[in-house]
Amino acid sequence: MKTISTIAVLVLLTAMSGVALSADEKAETYIYATYLYCDSGQVEQLDEHAKGDVSALNAAVKDGVITGWGWMAHQTGGQWRRLSYHTGPSVSAVLSAVDALATRTEAANPVPDENASICSSHDDYIWRAVSGKGSDTRGKVGFSTYLVCDSSREARADEITESFFKPILDKLVDDKMINSWGWNEHIVGGEYRRLMTLSAADVGSLMKARGAFVEKISDKPLATEFDAICGSHSDYIWDIQQESTAAE
Repeated sequence: MKTISTIAVLVLLTAMSGVALSADEKAETYIYATYLYCDSGQVEQLDEHAKGDVSALNAAVKDGVITGWGWMAHQTGGQWRRLSYHTGPSVSAVLSAVDALATRTEAANPVPDENASICSSHDDYIWRAVSGKGSDTRGKVGFSTYLVCDSSREARADEITESFFKPILDKLVDDKMINSWGWNEHIVGGEYRRLMTLSAADVGSLMKARGAFVEKISDKPLATEFDAICGSHSDYIWDIQQESTAAE
């Protein structure tokens, strides 16, 4: 379907194997994410249709058009009801993939007319994966925190994440409390400047791990400093319905 070709949000540790990079290009991951505002009573039609895009999108990974893709469903949170994403090694790569993926998925799995009006609008973001860690198997549910930050001090928020949050989150992965975590920076899009994600096997495990993380950082000076930089946020829980990476 066309919407799925336009994230990841949670593929923060997408493997870069199979993607040819020039000698002067870093092996980075960029995520083109489309957050959809939809009629909640009809979104299951989109989920069923998305299953028909799998072969075309996996072929795009194999062909090196993208390095990964996914389709996620709103479980808890704000007004976004569905999330589609694809990943690549650069901003230009994920932007150029938009039309290519739309052409491939439409040819393989045309969008029914009745699906066209289910999602009336959307927000597009491009994120760059900055930090994170994952186990061999990603979780089936994800917790995403979209942060509004002071752009003049957000580099300091990155430093706090790397020095203070990262060891705690890494241990949650090592202890198998979560399957992965990630930290993304805003490249293109709306008001959210940073994105933190967690994934786990189920919602209960996810919330238990998030509670353990919050307990570890509560009332610590660096956490207080971080909150002063990124003073507001929106939380979402996503069901990770479909995804693939070049490593598969």
